[in-house]
Amino acid sequence: MDVIGAVMERARADAGVLGVVLTGSQARGTAGPRSDVDVTVVVSGQGEPWRHDTRTGGLDEVVCTVDGLADTSVHWRRYGFRGAKVLLDRLGGGIAELVGRQATLTGAEAAAHARATLDAYVNQVYRAVKSYRDGDVDAGRLDAAESVAWLLECVFAMHGRLRPYNKYLQWELDTFPLPGGWTAALRPGAVAGAGVGLFADVEGLARERGHGDVLDGWGSDIGLIRTFRMRPT
Repeated sequence: MDVIGAVMERARADAGVLGVVLTGSQARGTAGPRSDVDVTVVVSGQGEPWRHDTRTGGLDEVVCTVDGLADTSVHWRRYGFRGAKVLLDRLGGGIAELVGRQATLTGAEAAAHARATLDAYVNQVYRAVKSYRDGDVDAGRLDAAESVAWLLECVFAMHGRLRPYNKYLQWELDTFPLPGGWTAALRPGAVAGAGVGLFADVEGLARERGHGDVLDGWGSDIGLIRTFRMRPT
């Protein structure tokens, strides 16, 4: 019996199991020869809402309660349910609904996350620009590299979406392209070194989406970023 088959046999035999959700590369169709099976097993009750139950070379199993699956407050966990497949749903569609909620930002969530991460992105770009301006190329490179994560967070949020894990960035863009030139700009090979270079595009998008006040809050410091030109490093 294969790994998924063994998980499902155990789940169906246990009345306390309310759902089984396949996540990761197996769910997204990107599995390779060394990929394991990632599953979330939803139970009626346990001592803690989430527990990493099994981690072997072939199976990565997390057990959670229904309340745990309903809790969307842990932001980093949510993208894990993007593209997930519900293999067992004893709540008559309730498990699928909670999975969809994890993987999708509400309008209010997207706006709040966009504003917070836009501010963090501007901060990191400003640090990079100052370091380059002052001749500290190594610090500038580090700051520019750190800005990429915030760039991805805010751009995806401004499009109402969760930022993909780096491993699935290409899959996300291929499967659910972004409008305009963003799909090409955010491909892993392009965005890795473009944290500072994409500032003008991010600023344009932010103002278009109503977040101009976040940028304006930086005062004249924004001018330094706008006029900066990357020198050869």
